[in-house]
Amino acid sequence: MTLNPDAIGKTIGPFTRHYDYKDVILYALGVGAGFSELEYCYEKNLKIIPTFCMAMVFDFFFEAAAAANVNLDGILHGEQEMIFHDPVPAKGSLTTRGEITRFYDKGKDKGALVIAESETIHTNGSKIFNGVTTIFARYDGGFGGDKAPKNEVTFPDRNPDFVSEAFPSPDQPLLYRLSGDFFELHADPEFARNSGFEKPIMHGICTQGFACRALIQHLVPKEPERVRRISCRFSKFLYPGTPIMTLIWKTEPDRAVWKIVNQESGDVVIDRGIFEYA
Repeated sequence: MTLNPDAIGKTIGPFTRHYDYKDVILYALGVGAGFSELEYCYEKNLKIIPTFCMAMVFDFFFEAAAAANVNLDGILHGEQEMIFHDPVPAKGSLTTRGEITRFYDKGKDKGALVIAESETIHTNGSKIFNGVTTIFARYDGGFGGDKAPKNEVTFPDRNPDFVSEAFPSPDQPLLYRLSGDFFELHADPEFARNSGFEKPIMHGICTQGFACRALIQHLVPKEPERVRRISCRFSKFLYPGTPIMTLIWKTEPDRAVWKIVNQESGDVVIDRGIFEYA
């Protein structure tokens, strides 16, 4: 397959997704919340994990991939940035539109990157967040495009200020996918094997949701509405049931950097994490 250069700059969307408290709670359960964080899981005084928004508008990811004409057998979520402007209401509709802004060529055997930017508005007219999505197309490199610029995040040379352990269920993707990401890679064993994996893997943004919970817990406890930015790079795949650790370094009064480590192998599965809050 060949990436479609005509897709750059063309509008994708709008897509509208209606939601209520049941969707908010389903997402929270899908990223590991439970009785210890009842504010996310019970409609009385319900709070919303901000990364819920990405799950609600994930159609944008698939439409961007389709517009770019990537080979779906090799598609992975490469990076995700979310910049929040207003708190997320507990119900309503989210409408997203955006465009593919650029392609980057990592080489014939290394794949390509598709960068897509979006804006999401709530029914009440407030702008909820802007997103920058990087699609890693493993089989679409070698087209002669520009190389991606360096995007490094500096971590302090000291132990993390906070460490949060989590234990995703072996069935976690089957629950998380009900929030909107139905890609077969996370549920279909045959599809996963054909894509080069032993079995279905965790959704990267599900694992990011585990991190968002940990970041809120340690930096803005019980005040998710204070989150202003979360971004990261999905660096390695993770099989369901593998225990993880979120490592957090506070670098400024309203900023932290973070990563997620596979507790069994020590591999960094999410890197270059940034978290900003008011």
